Amino acid sequence: MRRFVLIGLCGLLAVSGALAYDLPFLNLGFTSFLDGAPPAGPGFYFQDYFMYYHAEKFADANGNSIPTSPKVDIVANLFQGLYVSNQKVFLGGKWGADVIVPVANFSLDPGMTGLSANGFGIGDILIGPFLQWDPIMGKNGPIFMHRFEFQMLLPTGNYDRNEQLNQGSNVFSINPYWAATLFLTPKWTTSWRVHYLWNDENTDVAGANSMQAGQAIHLNFATEYEVIDKRLRLGVNGYYLKQITDMKVNGANVPGNREEVIGIGPGVLYSFSQNDHIFFNFYQELGAVNRTEGQRFILRWTHHF
Repeated sequence: MRRFVLIGLCGLLAVSGALAYDLPFLNLGFTSFLDGAPPAGPGFYFQDYFMYYHAEKFADANGNSIPTSPKVDIVANLFQGLYVSNQKVFLGGKWGADVIVPVANFSLDPGMTGLSANGFGIGDILIGPFLQWDPIMGKNGPIFMHRFEFQMLLPTGNYDRNEQLNQGSNVFSINPYWAATLFLTPKWTTSWRVHYLWNDENTDVAGANSMQAGQAIHLNFATEYEVIDKRLRLGVNGYYLKQITDMKVNGANVPGNREEVIGIGPGVLYSFSQNDHIFFNFYQELGAVNRTEGQRFILRWTHHF
């Protein structure tokens, strides 16, 4: 079975069939600076993520471009609501929860034949309870802050077994993560978010009784420096995806289809106040295997009520 990914959009679209992108919606680069805690403490937050993704290279299992690859352009938006309580429940962590609703639209220039898409629609909804720990403080301010979330992906997105490209994956997945920020100095920080992905079996696929996407590890990483006090931070951000088990078709492993990619680029964080922040992140992808390799632009607004 020959397979490749259509997009590098953290996975908002799932691809089924003989040319199958099996990994579901993933956070590749949507979070970056100061990821270990929300910026204004407990309360309600709204975040909007706007993404544009462009790719002209479809990489095979050796990382080489597949001939006649089409150009891919994707516009997506993620709406997130989250709540952080002020109540400690376990090992000093305060409970919270978040919900993310993605929507996406994409276009393909002619190239590879046989690809069809499910149009514009809603992707799989993410929900997750989490524990947020208060920052560990030093004499000059915070030193370390972190959070653990048990994130789940629900099979709510648009899905049609006869389409190769879908907004939804038609499976339940778990994607827990640990996010943290370390203050190297009061103005210089480094952050990371490490995810593990497991997917249930899809029993509604064309040409097979079932298909199960492989497990994966993916992470976001960033470092930035505060150049204007409480206003402007500049830095570098990136992400890395590594599929660690084979996909399965009818219960049997399909070797040679594991995905891998790295993205890296500059980032900007501007704070209008403690309650409103704008992030801009750019990523150039490198080293893609069994997926697209392109450029990703993300604009994110964070508001604390």
